[in-house]
Amino acid sequence: MPIMTDIIAADIGGTNARFARARLDDRNVPTLGKVRKYKVEDFSSLQACWAAFAKEEGDDLPKAASIAFATAIGRDVIKLTNSSWTIRPDTLDEELGLKQLRLVNDFEAVAHAVARLPQDNLPLLFGKDNPFPRDGGVTVVGPGTGLGVAMIAFDDGIPHIVATEGGHQDFAPVDSLDDKILEYLRDKFLRVSTERMVSGPGLNNIYKALATIGHDRVILMEDPELWEAALDGTDEFARAAFERFCLCYGSVVGDLALAHGPHTVVLAGGLTQRMREFLPQSGFHRRFIAKGRFESLMASVPIRLAVHDEIGLYGAAAAFREPK
Repeated sequence: MPIMTDIIAADIGGTNARFARARLDDRNVPTLGKVRKYKVEDFSSLQACWAAFAKEEGDDLPKAASIAFATAIGRDVIKLTNSSWTIRPDTLDEELGLKQLRLVNDFEAVAHAVARLPQDNLPLLFGKDNPFPRDGGVTVVGPGTGLGVAMIAFDDGIPHIVATEGGHQDFAPVDSLDDKILEYLRDKFLRVSTERMVSGPGLNNIYKALATIGHDRVILMEDPELWEAALDGTDEFARAAFERFCLCYGSVVGDLALAHGPHTVVLAGGLTQRMREFLPQSGFHRRFIAKGRFESLMASVPIRLAVHDEIGLYGAAAAFREPK
């Protein structure tokens, strides 16, 4: 009889908090129950939000949980971006009435999800249709508020998740227009990391840079509005910025794959899912493989898309215990 473990999975961002009961099988593959979503701003603390979830669930909750936070983990006090919530890891289990508690970074949770997703949830976008390596690294990357980067290190088929801050590497320009964009952004940020270009806000950085470089008059937009205009094609300048974004995205992902060992890449997150139909027609893959002497190798690297409506929750659940 397989051993099943019942826990609470939570995915806590600066805007929304998601909770669900989850059941882990003996292979550490989660099954999520009903997902409940709350606005962070409506609650004074994680404890208050947890209480609202518990009230809606009605039954006694499991005494074990795994929580993903959209911030760095491992500090004495965790403070969420865009939120007043303060979490003290040393006392959180007691405050939530738990006997077991695992805390992970949100993109670390995404990598745990990727390691457990069925093949149907990992469609191939580019490269050879090879399985994950039995030994070697898989790069997991995706733009959001920043640029999330993690690695799955397979050892004899067993996945080990490595959290990274790869989104904070220096951006490396490839052509003269990249050079000009980088020069513009240096005036704003001094140091230009990859996520200044490849992230949700990164599209706006590129949009404004291109307007300044070309002395073009453009309509300033908030990030969500700009993404809509770029993807639905209603604004030609927004679409041009998006095309440059795709080029930069490909360059950055290619560099990360080389650093981790170019076996497989998985693109994850809501923005990349929205970009799915555009990436094959963009310059993403051309820039990904443009790595000089390694071009033929890079052309063969499988690039997959992680497809899951609640990948953060699924990954938080999968992260509850390490695989054996």
